[in-house]
Amino acid sequence: MSIWPEERVLELENDGLNTVDMTINVGPQHPATHGVFRMVLRVDGELVVGCEPYIGYLHRGLEKLSENSDYRQSMGWWDRTDYLAGMCCEFAYCMAVEKMAGIEVPERAEYIRVMMAELSRINSHFMFLGAFGADVGSFGTSFIYAWRERERIYDFFEEVAGDRMFPTYFRPGGVQMDLPSNFADRVRWLLGSIRQGLEDLDGLLTGNEIFVERCQGLAPMTTARAINWGITGPILRATGLPWDVRKAEPYSIYDRLKFEIPTGKQGDIFDRYFVRLAEAYQSCLIVEQCLEQMPGGLVLNPDLPKTLRIDSGECYIRTEGTKGEYGVYAMARGGTKPYRMKLRSPSFCNLSALREMVVGNYLADAIIILGSLDIVLGEVDK
Repeated sequence: MSIWPEERVLELENDGLNTVDMTINVGPQHPATHGVFRMVLRVDGELVVGCEPYIGYLHRGLEKLSENSDYRQSMGWWDRTDYLAGMCCEFAYCMAVEKMAGIEVPERAEYIRVMMAELSRINSHFMFLGAFGADVGSFGTSFIYAWRERERIYDFFEEVAGDRMFPTYFRPGGVQMDLPSNFADRVRWLLGSIRQGLEDLDGLLTGNEIFVERCQGLAPMTTARAINWGITGPILRATGLPWDVRKAEPYSIYDRLKFEIPTGKQGDIFDRYFVRLAEAYQSCLIVEQCLEQMPGGLVLNPDLPKTLRIDSGECYIRTEGTKGEYGVYAMARGGTKPYRMKLRSPSFCNLSALREMVVGNYLADAIIILGSLDIVLGEVDK
């Protein structure tokens, strides 16, 4: 005898095997979101059938703060966008101010900037490799390998700039101060340690059959789709397109340096991982060439006034950030403060394709698809 009322039994029989979609909140406080980010997934069993990303939890007010600070004070805000590679962000901002003001940068300062930017790129890629390995299932071993090298890079930044994570080392017209006397020896030792760290992660992840099986063929993207979404950086290069601003539109002294642009074939999760791993090796080569070519001389333009004023000007500067094209639009209309500052955030553009990548895949795979984008929320929310 059924314990259900007769009308309920009929309702269940008529319903058959139909299922109801379930809504799952991932974030905003969740280790798998790599920051204060939330995505609402609609799942049918284990299959993702809908995805709504929500941003804005880490809004820093970068653009408005920059418009209310003078050109030197604004430096402190920019390395808090992609805070894993602060000197890359400082680089782009300084180039924008220098172009509007017509400021020349000493040659030695240019080499120092490129070296510090590339070490910042390596630092950021180590963060991705460590976190992504944990997402896929390395149970923290990848994090330990990555953090070991990141700590050594941060210690080096502290020796050069006086700060680890937010160095504020660059200045319009050069860099804050010259390098320590033991700089060359420290860099060579650091590069040896970095290469060992990359080899450890390569052996742990690339050589792991489970890791490869989970990543290969997952969420592939064509070059055409990536361009339509405005995707740049390692995710675009993973589709097979060798587009890198450092090569396509060389800035600073990148036209004097020899390096390759790693690319993938399918644009899948594995290719995105492997492109970043290969890029870190190329950054090591760039730093070594800078050491060999490093000239002497000043590190800051001596003709800069104590208070920088720009009567009028407008420019857009784009650089190859760690996540893609990091662009700065600047406008001056007199005075010591910019009239308008605008950041073209590569992480924001890359994140716009998340829904397309996730829908149709399993719930467990949604986490590593998000991880493969390598977002930094300080840059997304600005």
